Amino acid sequence: MVELRQQALAQGVSTRTVDAVFPTLSYNPRVVELDQAQPGNPNSTTVSMFAPYRIKHVDAARIGRGRSTYQAQRSRLARIENETGVPESIMVAIWGHETNYGSYTGDFDLLRSLATLAYEGRRRALFSGEFIAGLKMLDRGVTRSELKGSWAGATGNPQFLPSIYLRLARDGDGDGRADIWNSPADTLASIANYFVNAGWRPGQPWGVAVDVPASFNRSEVTNRMVSPRCPRVFERHSGWRTMAEWRALGIRPRDGRWPGDSVMATLLEADGPGKTAYLLTSNYRVILDYNCSNFYALSVGLLADAIAG
Repeated sequence: MVELRQQALAQGVSTRTVDAVFPTLSYNPRVVELDQAQPGNPNSTTVSMFAPYRIKHVDAARIGRGRSTYQAQRSRLARIENETGVPESIMVAIWGHETNYGSYTGDFDLLRSLATLAYEGRRRALFSGEFIAGLKMLDRGVTRSELKGSWAGATGNPQFLPSIYLRLARDGDGDGRADIWNSPADTLASIANYFVNAGWRPGQPWGVAVDVPASFNRSEVTNRMVSPRCPRVFERHSGWRTMAEWRALGIRPRDGRWPGDSVMATLLEADGPGKTAYLLTSNYRVILDYNCSNFYALSVGLLADAIAG
């Protein structure tokens, strides 16, 4: 803790904040237990199916609440989409997936959790940095009582880590602060700003559900590149082709809608051959930037479509 205190002061955190916070910190064994229980064996060859996840995360209740939220926030959403190009339905779908539209944002003491994870050491550099970012949030006027969230340090309606809050949280209602805990306008503006920063391309869908013919030769579209980030996620994607090229290979959209011929996309058969597959654009990669999981990103896209439809 002495080293962490020195790092915080060296990075510009006020002495007042450091002196107020450090005496209140204590080790939280539950946080370490949850961290160590995280799935993800890199040597596992098991491929999970998307369908069970979709049933749980794109269900009637979440769609219904999403549509109600969409209607209640239409004026704000329209303004933010006009300013950023990020679709209204995508903003709402992220909010729905992260905290069920604000109904549960987590009740862990963020600074205690982050200090514990920094002390434990498995990902010390990450969590030390996030802890110090949390202290900087206090210096910016965020209250200690607002700094509640997940055991891993995500907070507020959009579940931003402290470093993300400092970089990308936005004041959407003009009151002078980015209140992602209580303000729908700030929540939606902050989500949209995240997507703009990650490279969202206006006017392009995240992807389309498609049928793949039985005669399809998958070896022709194998992805031979290894992603430096989340390789297990991206290895399930094909190589990139234009929509015109996919159509020439016999791929057909399930709802008849087809993006422009020049739009680039990769193919993901999330439930294996013979089931619904997806052609995914670069905007899908933006959703993955928020949470690097194919199931998460697919569910966000499908929930957004259901909310808007």
